Amino acid sequence: MAALLFGVFLVALLVGIPVAFAIMLAAMAVMTAGDVGLGMIAQRMFASTNSFPLIAVPFFILAGDLLAQGAISKYLVEFAESFLGMIKGGLSIVSVVTGMFFAAISGSGAATTAAVGSTLIPQLKERGYDEDSAAALIAAAGTIGVVIPPSVPMVLYAVSSGESLSRLFTNGFLPGVLMGVILIIIALAQAYKHNYPKGAKFSLKNVLLTFMRAFPGLLMPMIILGGIFSGKFTASEAAAVAVVYALLVSFLIYRDMTFKKLFEIMAGSAKTSAVIMIIIACSGPFGWVLASYKIPEAIAGGILGVSTNQYVLLFMIALVIIIAGVFMETSSAIIILTPVFLPLVQSLGIDLIHFGILFVVGIAIGMITPPVAINLFVASGITGKPIELIAKAVVPYLLGLLFVFLLIVYLPLFIPGMIV
Repeated sequence: MAALLFGVFLVALLVGIPVAFAIMLAAMAVMTAGDVGLGMIAQRMFASTNSFPLIAVPFFILAGDLLAQGAISKYLVEFAESFLGMIKGGLSIVSVVTGMFFAAISGSGAATTAAVGSTLIPQLKERGYDEDSAAALIAAAGTIGVVIPPSVPMVLYAVSSGESLSRLFTNGFLPGVLMGVILIIIALAQAYKHNYPKGAKFSLKNVLLTFMRAFPGLLMPMIILGGIFSGKFTASEAAAVAVVYALLVSFLIYRDMTFKKLFEIMAGSAKTSAVIMIIIACSGPFGWVLASYKIPEAIAGGILGVSTNQYVLLFMIALVIIIAGVFMETSSAIIILTPVFLPLVQSLGIDLIHFGILFVVGIAIGMITPPVAINLFVASGITGKPIELIAKAVVPYLLGLLFVFLLIVYLPLFIPGMIV
């Protein structure tokens, strides 16, 4: 049954069937072969989407889109440049730092890349930075968008695994910061290699002025995460608060929003949310088949037969996650692979929060690895450059992120208490 399930799924993908329907066809094939009534499909589709935490997904997407297409991205860039621009290649650092700021707002890699890229890439080009490398850096920084909370993939993992979303959010900060630090180090090396210019001199007055402009945007993650960690509201309630706050900031403070623009943003967010929810619904029958035929346990037993060394097996799992990120969209990979990996991870004694964090980071790296590479496509759309050129320029940043990924995979095993 496992061979039939994954065989049908892979064939469906190869002939161009969308991921959600490929999942559904695979589940239907196994149910038909096992003489299971297809009424089970509708039942499991409903059950998989009937989850309160999933309310956070469309709300976080909408909140991120509201701020991504507003003035906040411009003000965040101005604020970051006010205290980093005087460094050689400082605008490269600004790109990463702004990406980290926006990651704490949007929860989406593509939204982070679009918001920061549309504001900064023209400036980087104007100041003599290599456009391909600049686009690659911003696309790489966009991967942090799904690691630093709030994070849509973390919500999906929490729902799929039954783990605490608050703990996932708490443990997402350090990996996100490490990713940002390694990108800054590589960007600085590139700046000295190509002799990129310095920006304006440091001015305390300018820092304070830009801080005041950016403050409403900077306050948003404090409200969201502060509310969650203090127990004032759940992650789903925080997502709704984020939308209300984003609307208030856009309409009353920055005044860059019109009802026509709001309708367009909401329509775009609804499409993005619908794609994710269809995948979640179709994964319900898929998950039922996995559980009914004990396929994850069989996979775990097969892998454990190869080696019993925890570090070797964890490397194998990490490698599969990276490969999945190359060929699969982030949400699809998490929803499909989480139930497959959980029995193996539990048998190895690995903390499921640790696994969730390394899973999200590994899949995030897939956002800059073709052929899927959504962040590269966004950067290509902004610059008009062929994706092949940006993919070539992203290699140094990709290697840096892979190094951080290995740290995240293994450090918690050597440092007890690193995962809280």
